[in-house]
Order: sequence, then C-alpha cells, then structure tokens
Amino acid sequence: MSITNIVAIAILSGSPQCPPVRDLGSAVEVVSVASAVSVPTQLPLEDPSRDMAVDTAITGSGAITNTTPSTTTEAQPTAATPSETVVAPTKPTAAIDIAAPAAIDRNTIVVTARQGPPRGDPIAVVNEVSFVAVQAVDEAFVAPIAYGYQKGLPEPIRDGIHNALNNLDEPIVLLNFLLQFKIGKAVETVGRFTINSTVGVAGLFDVAEKKPFKLPRRSNGLADTLGYYGVGPGPYLFLPLIGSTTLRDVVGRIADLSLLPAAVGKPFTNPLVSASKGVLSSIDDRVENDEILTRIQQSGNPYAAMREYYLKRRQAEIDVLRDKRCNADINLADLEFMDSLPEAKKPSKKSPAPPKN
Repeated sequence: MSITNIVAIAILSGSPQCPPVRDLGSAVEVVSVASAVSVPTQLPLEDPSRDMAVDTAITGSGAITNTTPSTTTEAQPTAATPSETVVAPTKPTAAIDIAAPAAIDRNTIVVTARQGPPRGDPIAVVNEVSFVAVQAVDEAFVAPIAYGYQKGLPEPIRDGIHNALNNLDEPIVLLNFLLQFKIGKAVETVGRFTINSTVGVAGLFDVAEKKPFKLPRRSNGLADTLGYYGVGPGPYLFLPLIGSTTLRDVVGRIADLSLLPAAVGKPFTNPLVSASKGVLSSIDDRVENDEILTRIQQSGNPYAAMREYYLKRRQAEIDVLRDKRCNADINLADLEFMDSLPEAKKPSKKSPAPPKN
C-alpha cells in the first residue's frame, strides 16, 4: 500500500459524521365531531438524541388522550448552535370544540305552537261567529222564554210535557237498538213505550221507570249507531237552531226526525205539528240544561268549553253502548276550558246532559 493511499484513508476516517435526518414523528391528530385547533410551537432542540412523537386525540368535549413519547435510535451527539431550532410537535395550547353550530342548553324550554284551527274543528272561525250570534239570541229571546216557561208552568205539567216528548222518541230508540243487535234493550224499549203510552196516558207519566217495571229511559239514535260501528264524528259544527253538533250527528238527527212522520204518518206529517214539537223540545232542552249552559258561559273560553264538553259527552254516550263505561256523566271540573271557574262554582261529578243536536 502506497503512502498516498494511507493518507487518503486517514483523512476520510477523521471526517465528522453529519447528524441523521430527524424523524419528527406523527403530527398532532385531531379527532372531533366537527374540528379542533392545535397550535404547535417552535422549541429549541435540547436533546438531539431523543425524538418526541406526540399522538394527541382531541375529542368533541376537548379531552386530550393517548399522549405517548417515543424514542428513536440514538445518534452520535453533535453540537447545536444557539441559533439552531427545529419545529417539534407539542401538546396543544388550546382546543376549540365546534361540534354543533349552537349547543342547546338542556335547561332551555322549547315552546312549539299548533298552527291553524284546533283539531276536529276545521271551521272554528265560522263556528265561533255562529256561537256568538246564537248566544246573543239566547240571551235576548230564548232564555227569557225558557225562564218564563219554567216559572209559569207548574213542575208536574212541565214533567208531563218532557215525558211525552221522550215517549215520542222511543220508536227511534227501538230501531237503533235493533240495528246494534242489542235485542234485550230493544225489548225493554218496547215495554217502556207500551206501558207509558197506555198506563202513562200517552207518555205524560213515566210509569215504566218506577216500580215494579224499573225500565229506565235510554237515548239512542242513528248517530249513535254510526258511532257504535266506528264512524267518526267528523268536523265539529255550531249551527243556529241546533247548537253544538258534528257532521255525523247532523246526518243522524235528520234521519231520526224523518222516521216518525214516515212510520206513523198523520198528524206528524203536518208541518205545524212537527214545528210545534220542535219548539217544545228546544224550550224543554233549554230548561233542562240551564245549569250547564250557565257554567260554560262563566268559563274563560265559552266556545271552547262548549265544544270540549259536547264532544266528550257524545263519545261517552257511544262508549256506554260499547259497554266501556256504565254512564255518560262528565265531570266539568276535569275539562280543560273549565279551569277558569271559581272554586265555589266548580260543578259536582254528575252533570246534566248536553243540549240535543
């Protein structure tokens, strides 16, 4: 080996090694529902032999997890000049959670309102106008006539007229019990009609209700039969001369009023007789239901109270036919729109029947 080769080898072996390329490890990993911000900083390289790799996961709530240091293979130390810096990952100094555009406080109460007319009352605006007009007519004419009828006639005579009007409706009750296949109640209705029409002097006395017969009167009609078989009430209506009703009840009532003239004939085919019966029935109903009408007028929303009472009462009557309840009594204190009544005026459990449609 020549002297030249020896000198070359000595020179090469004495050259300082360059520091290896530094592996900065993995960058900060951000795992968030939407996004998070991590701010790296520039730090001076204090220990060239140690490489810190920071794996940081930032959750939607801002929690920092899985921060692990890792070391690389040791390199030969080299001197770092004071000006030498390296960008190294570090723990984030701030994390911003924007998981949702606007977080809703759980204590916040969200209020939603139903738009449009109440359910079951699509023409509420028209019905309320009719209700106000009918109430004005009732206050000016119908109520004074009803009070005069109540005070001017002795109670036995008023009871006789009431019983006679009910007796004329017994054929309607009988037919609908037959349509409902309630044979036992249909037989009782025949017995009531026969006894009251004879012993009761054309129905002026309700003899069948007393001992020894004990045959109570039951109301029934085509509207009840339709409801019994599942036909819904349809939209609520408040009509002049009729008052609270529904589409189903209007159709049923028209059919019921047509039955007596068609089955019996004269004198019920005479319009004057039919009109007289209708007027007497209206006055009788007004007297019978004076208490409930007065309570409804005292409520905070008389129209809504009348609608609620009528619909619940009619449903209760159909539930009685279906043997779901024993009677159709409605406790007025349980009605939503009766809450404005003073405690002293709150009604008892038993309440009178609603006005006939």
